Parts: sequence; C-alpha cells; structure tokens
Amino acid sequence: QVQLVESGGGVVQTGDSLRLSCAVSGRTFSVDVVGWVRQAPGKEREVVAVISWKPANTYSADSVKGRFTISRDNAKNTVYLQMNSLKPEDTAVYYCAAGRPRTNVRNSYEYDYWGQGTQVTVSS
Repeated sequence: QVQLVESGGGVVQTGDSLRLSCAVSGRTFSVDVVGWVRQAPGKEREVVAVISWKPANTYSADSVKGRFTISRDNAKNTVYLQMNSLKPEDTAVYYCAAGRPRTNVRNSYEYDYWGQGTQVTVSS
C-alpha cells in the first residue's frame, strides 16, 4: 500500500500563489508516478500535473501550463504543486494520486492510490 497525505489548500484571491504538498509513504517502489488531480463541482476529474520517480519527467495539462509546477523532494518523499497566477476556474478539490499508468498519465482512472484531497478556492 501507498499512503498519500495532502496539505496546503486554502482560500486565495485571483493572481495569488499557493503550494500544495503530498507526503508519500509506504511501498513507494510500487508506483512509477505521482500526480495532482483536481475535481471541480459538476466537472470530471482532471489530471493537472504528473512527475515520475525516476527520472523526474513531468507532465502539465494545457490548462495550467506556465502557471503550475510540479516537483519532488526525494529525501522527504514529498511531491509539491506550486500554483501561481491562480484563477477562479482553478477552484477545486485537489487530490494527490500515485500509480503505474499503463496507457496515459492523463487518465485519472489509471491511478491506484489517492489522498483525501485538499480544497483550493480562488475568489475573484
């Protein structure tokens, strides 16, 4: 099993920045990637950023490219999502997810482990 614990959500204003953290523990060798997936009310889940353990390849969705950056600290087994220039449409519950996607890292259903989620609210 892999445990994921998110932190760092909150309420911010348009244009502000926020950093989310995901502490990864357990059988981390059983996953290849860790990603951030968000879900807004009434919308489907969206994989916004992904990072692989080795090497540190990354993926960012077009909707956040240039504003969000995913990174990791191997010593702390923690993955971060730095979110800059936040917009109201970024409002969602953000989940940390991990797994071994076989088809495409953009498919949220291919992730095996999930955190409890952290709310990010961007006010206009």
